[in-house]
Amino acid sequence: MTAQAEAPTASTVTGHIDPAAAFVPVQTRSARERSNDPASFPVPSGREVNWKHTPLDRIASLLTDAPGAEAAVSITVAGPLAAAGLRHGEAPRGDVFVAEDVTAAIAWSRATEAVYLSIPAGVELEEPTIVDLRGAGGVAHAHIVLEAQPNARGTIVLRHAGTAALSENVEIIVRDGASLTVVAVQEWDDDAVHVAAHQARVDRDATLRHVVVSFGGSLVRINPSVDLAGTGSRGELYGLSFADAGQHLESQVFLHHHGAQTSGDVLYKGALQGDTARSVWIGDVLIGPDAVGTDSYEANRNLVLTDGARADSIPNLEIQTGDIRGAGHASATGRFDDEQLFYLQARGIDEEEARRLVVIGFLMEIVQKMGVPELEQRLVAAIEAELEQGPAR
Repeated sequence: MTAQAEAPTASTVTGHIDPAAAFVPVQTRSARERSNDPASFPVPSGREVNWKHTPLDRIASLLTDAPGAEAAVSITVAGPLAAAGLRHGEAPRGDVFVAEDVTAAIAWSRATEAVYLSIPAGVELEEPTIVDLRGAGGVAHAHIVLEAQPNARGTIVLRHAGTAALSENVEIIVRDGASLTVVAVQEWDDDAVHVAAHQARVDRDATLRHVVVSFGGSLVRINPSVDLAGTGSRGELYGLSFADAGQHLESQVFLHHHGAQTSGDVLYKGALQGDTARSVWIGDVLIGPDAVGTDSYEANRNLVLTDGARADSIPNLEIQTGDIRGAGHASATGRFDDEQLFYLQARGIDEEEARRLVVIGFLMEIVQKMGVPELEQRLVAAIEAELEQGPAR
């Protein structure tokens, strides 16, 4: 009798299986590892979904878990709010923030005292509070906690200038019925490097307007993450960037609709001029299973002014419930509209002035969302300066 060979089972067939092929990388923002322990994260290789667009050689000093330099970045506060300090374990530090990557985890552990600003319950601030962060060279780590207590109203502006390699965490808490505007302005010197993680929670019937404005710096990477946790909460996430030759300006935005009847509006706009000017925008919107009645939209638009500039734009939308009012996303990158230029030139405006008007008109939609007239004027002047400077840095 001829013996029959036993069919191999799945557990015995190993000869042609590549263990590396079984690895499936994390793709969705919500599934990423989160920890404030730097040891929880491997050093990025550049192949990870959240690092593959970032030139890691420029931020090498921020990937090492080592103390920063004394007085590398000074922080001063002006306006109606007085700053306090929060050490590790002191609430509300850590109520919201849990790092998503190694740079944020290092900043969490190395920033021994956080700057804390809180708008008291029921108070409406008539003028903004300005937080100036000025770099004097060297590596620095910072943690900032911003809180709007119930039914408070106000604006806080974070202004970055000088030169440094800064890893910064910004923790934002908007409690029931409050309305908070946070504007982060990056006007760094040409050699500065700035990596920041902004994480926010918006409670019941509260609103957060979050604006990122990036002009200066060799590399600026600002990643906002907003959790619309409470019923009826709203998130408005806006961004403006102007990249010149050699600059890398990046934002990875995450808007999580967690509570019911929430609404979100995400709009980032960028202009680029000069060889190797680069912008990266990744927008993730997650509408969770309990976020019934959600209304959400995200868009990114880029205006490329010269050859050699490149804008990467990646919108993502994940919906886990069918009971929503609406959701959508859009992305567009292009050059000048020839019809707009023709229209302006036909009315006696020379080409250079016509181009200036088109760029300013394109970016003004974001500038006007600041709600701070003095800052809006300053940003218009900065846009004018970028255009006068031209593509070369």
